[in-house]
Amino acid sequence: MASLSLEHINKTYPNGFQAVKDFNLEIADKEFIIFVGPSGCGKSTTLRMIAGLEEISSGTLKIGDKVMNDVEPKDRDIAMVFQNYALYPHMTVYDNMAFGLKLRKVPKDQIDKAVREAARILDLEKLLDRKPKALSGGQRQRVAMGRAIVRNPKVFLMDEPLSNLDAKLRVQMRIEISKIHQRLGATIIYVTHDQTEAMTLGTRIVVMKDG
Repeated sequence: MASLSLEHINKTYPNGFQAVKDFNLEIADKEFIIFVGPSGCGKSTTLRMIAGLEEISSGTLKIGDKVMNDVEPKDRDIAMVFQNYALYPHMTVYDNMAFGLKLRKVPKDQIDKAVREAARILDLEKLLDRKPKALSGGQRQRVAMGRAIVRNPKVFLMDEPLSNLDAKLRVQMRIEISKIHQRLGATIIYVTHDQTEAMTLGTRIVVMKDG
């Protein structure tokens, strides 16, 4: 897994709007960091810069001891889980979880092992042949997490992953995510505007306001 370092990170859009201002943070290996704050405070923008989906206007991002500013998203060894699941409706659970590994030309037996191990961790073993439309919201979110886990990334980025679930399911999934963190020993950065979620999940909370 990996430590992260964000040094004097700024994000300014072409219209002059500054979404993130002089953001500094050191994240230790295996830490579970929560970014919490109101809508529009720069949480998701910061997450997207770490993932490489947004360009950093100035400052330095390191994962481990490697500067990542100009590294392609696919080469950053990061997996993202979004609030909208982003599953392929025509594929089974198994194929959804295997898809990223197939693109990377990982050998078939390794893919099978990774998918079945993730399915075991997430209690999806009986659902591998189903399509997303046959799953509940919580099950779909677990598949999205499974797709991230199979890649065995250095860092997990989670952007409000539970916000589309009802209250009871959210509580359940918080427990699941904590277990995943303990089992995988992963570095996780988790964005939420839910203070209860922030207090129950993270090892450290970063409160953001106006970038």
